[in-house]
Amino acid sequence: MVLRAGELVTPMNWSHFHATRNQRTHPLIVAHRGTPDVQPENTLPSFQLALAQGADALETDLRFTRDDQIILFHDSTLDRMTNKQGAVQNCTLAELKRYKTRSPGGQLTNVRILTLIELIEATNAQTPLLLELKDPRFAQRADAARLIELLERYDMVQRTAIVSFQPTYVATVEAVQPAIPTGNITLRNPLPTGKAELLGPLWPLLYLNPFYVWWAHRLGKIVCPLDPTPEPRLRYYLRLGVDAVLTNHPATTLDAIAQAQGK
Repeated sequence: MVLRAGELVTPMNWSHFHATRNQRTHPLIVAHRGTPDVQPENTLPSFQLALAQGADALETDLRFTRDDQIILFHDSTLDRMTNKQGAVQNCTLAELKRYKTRSPGGQLTNVRILTLIELIEATNAQTPLLLELKDPRFAQRADAARLIELLERYDMVQRTAIVSFQPTYVATVEAVQPAIPTGNITLRNPLPTGKAELLGPLWPLLYLNPFYVWWAHRLGKIVCPLDPTPEPRLRYYLRLGVDAVLTNHPATTLDAIAQAQGK
């Protein structure tokens, strides 16, 4: 099955975002790990449901397996999300594929851990991706090059943005491929500074600095608050003119946007 993004009519490049944004009636909907309050996070059913609900882009987390495969997995250990324990980095892909993932309620499912290649192929290399670099290996040029080689193979460099809480991970990948869009996640900085194109400030920072979005736009940057449950603050975000919203449940967020806009 090919998964397709919501309102986007043609494949979107992050570098063409501003033109695309002007054609839209609401911020870009970025599904945070898919739909993690309904399906096992970062899995194919989770992303499939997110796109069916109207998500425009998919956010996910990247880690390496012991045999150098890139998988979609948030934690450094298997404990929370699978029926096994131990470090993700100590397992091969074949081993990980044998493990069951957990639903949001903690029940074991037959849904398996997903690779980045599998997600790209399931979306026909058309859906924009926001990739959070979790693994320390991304600070190594050889491993950063593995990611870039994969993205280039599927012509996904301009449809992918990379972010991390660790700036060195992003810088290493960017050094391998300067054309890849980059983002900055911040928990403390109330100013839209730095060279990153995409800004993900923790949501209270937009209240601390209500001029954040205006300032970022003056600098040609894109703002997506770090707020996977944005509904209580959507009216404020719309008033500020944020470019994208992160969400655990795209359908709920889209309904809240429609209500805020009086539709």
